[in-house]
Amino acid sequence: MGAPHAVESEEQLMAAASVIKKAGACILRGGAFKPRTSPFSFQGLEEAGLELLAQARERFGIPVVTEVVDSHEVGLVLKYADILQVGARNMQNFALLTEIGKSKHPVILKRGLSATVTEWLTAADYILAEGNNQVILCERGIRTFEDSTRFSLDVGSIPVVKKFSHLPLIVDPSHAAGHYSLVPAMAKAVVAAGVDGLLIEVHPNPKKALVDGLQSLSPSDFARLMEELSPIAKSIGRYI
Repeated sequence: MGAPHAVESEEQLMAAASVIKKAGACILRGGAFKPRTSPFSFQGLEEAGLELLAQARERFGIPVVTEVVDSHEVGLVLKYADILQVGARNMQNFALLTEIGKSKHPVILKRGLSATVTEWLTAADYILAEGNNQVILCERGIRTFEDSTRFSLDVGSIPVVKKFSHLPLIVDPSHAAGHYSLVPAMAKAVVAAGVDGLLIEVHPNPKKALVDGLQSLSPSDFARLMEELSPIAKSIGRYI
């Protein structure tokens, strides 16, 4: 899964969709609603962003995933998205999880930035308990004393989750890294560890990105990474 952190414009999103599909990715990501640390940061295009995601899906024949941040907006996002995403800050927003569970719609549940694996799996239970078994777990790094990366990517959580849960597991190396130069190594490490997928930020022009440009791969970097991941996946009996 790849594309920009946030939907910024039609031109930006369509360019990103073209790039990731050509490189071999199978799902387009993009945030229409963006919960930010600062209220003065770009908050997303909201429904206009959802409409652009739907246009990209039709134009490129690729499913889309986008974040839902409020239980009252689940119905709206369902009209446009193939997969819902629950961000790290909302991992324990139980009203939101319950509403998504009732929807029976595919969902990516990101690990909270200070959550244990047990807390993460228990959060997933809120969705499963409502009869929605289409849950994908997403490791995106946790907050530790280490500050050389944005978050500490917990590679050890991968075999732990595989041991205790039947749910598919993907990794977002972009948020863990915080810098584009670190993303490829992290992506390779987790593929070798046995994850089921990757969620990578790609922007047609990272220097002009409104959100998280520093951790976004350029089109050429993403295409190169996709080629480099293939033999690693093959070595453990998987494929890209």
